[in-house]
Amino acid sequence: MTNQEIQSIKQRFGIIGNAPALNYAIQVASQVAPTDMTVLITGESGSGKESFSKIIHALSPRKHGQFIAINCGAIPEGTIDSELFGHEKGAFTGANEARKGYFEVTDGGTIFLDEIAEMPLGTQARLLRVLENGEFIRVGSSKVQKTDVRVVAATNVKLLDRVQAGKFREDLYYRLNTVPITVPPLRERGDDIYLLFRKFTADFSEKHRVKPISLTPDAVRLLTRFRFPGNIRQLKNIAEQISVLELDREVDAARLATYLPAAQTSQLPALLPGNGGASGDFGSYSERDILYRLLFDMRRDMTDLKKVVLELATGNRPATAEAQELLRQNSHLFSNLNEASPYASPDGPAEAGNGYYLPGSPAAPLRVDVTAVGAYADEDEGDHTEDISHETEEETLSLDAIEKEMILKALKKHHNKRKYAAQDLGISERTLYRKLKQYDLESA
Repeated sequence: MTNQEIQSIKQRFGIIGNAPALNYAIQVASQVAPTDMTVLITGESGSGKESFSKIIHALSPRKHGQFIAINCGAIPEGTIDSELFGHEKGAFTGANEARKGYFEVTDGGTIFLDEIAEMPLGTQARLLRVLENGEFIRVGSSKVQKTDVRVVAATNVKLLDRVQAGKFREDLYYRLNTVPITVPPLRERGDDIYLLFRKFTADFSEKHRVKPISLTPDAVRLLTRFRFPGNIRQLKNIAEQISVLELDREVDAARLATYLPAAQTSQLPALLPGNGGASGDFGSYSERDILYRLLFDMRRDMTDLKKVVLELATGNRPATAEAQELLRQNSHLFSNLNEASPYASPDGPAEAGNGYYLPGSPAAPLRVDVTAVGAYADEDEGDHTEDISHETEEETLSLDAIEKEMILKALKKHHNKRKYAAQDLGISERTLYRKLKQYDLESA
């Protein structure tokens, strides 16, 4: 596909930017559009996944059919089957007449299923049957009906993690993931950030009949370095705020910084989300909450280190160079190391009950006192290990307590308005309802 064709698609669908990852996603979407293959679009919330579903529909033979976008996380679990597949009169309380579902209405068209990870397991089974055979059954009916619908799904989470957690069907995942398209987050698009900002400020200046905003060079650098966890949606909101509120139409870095949330411009690596996921956004929490999270992460790392030492000491794990390096880096955690050299002992192998030497180099064997990390050796009865599984259980319970506390804080902050609390926590309303039920907070 030529660059000119990609630019033509961008113009047609109002897509701005020249990042290589963005261009590649557009190319894949245009190549798969003429087929009937199922497509799975992945990307962070606000990165523009729905635009790619529209590209696929508009460039396909189904372009004259109906296109419907459905947010699976916004439909209550009790009614989603009826919404998607329809129901018969009297199928449930309030079903006063028969109703067609989206799969019946869009026969010959395209359905875009956003937030597919939030779909209940029972509905997933129904969807798999539609994808495999083009068949569905209305709620309250026994009649099998046919439909010819193309499905484009999208998610902002890793579906494989959901599969491993038992919350998403593995067969449905592989059926949906026939052609994957990854939409890059805004922070990975470089100069596209400033291009989009200029486009938004120009639009808002026309809408509000004010002079367009311009940025000084230092403000441009600050803008392009910002992480934008909310992606394009967040950039658009900031552009509108500045367009309406700023009296001086040339904005410098100091003034721009007042519109950028301070917690999201921090350079502390411990507070930055690894891949921009919602679970890594600490912007809504206090310093005490963040410290709790970091402490529990450190304790979990210590538990993993204990397990490595136990396996090395008992001979259940090869003494690889990587394992020995891990132990050397954490040698301050072991109490019975030789004082003259932190890694070597000239006295040969340790006596049973006191510790072990792990073979490194002949001149510098590494001695580890396994009693300091939850294990011991007995000369007469062989090796024994201390059960440390309770520590992992304590961590899980403690993390649940932290999560429960954060949910309560978000609800209190937003006066028990669950919609805004879920947005603040970076989760969907469906997930928040499930957490409230899990922690018995439904009355909160």
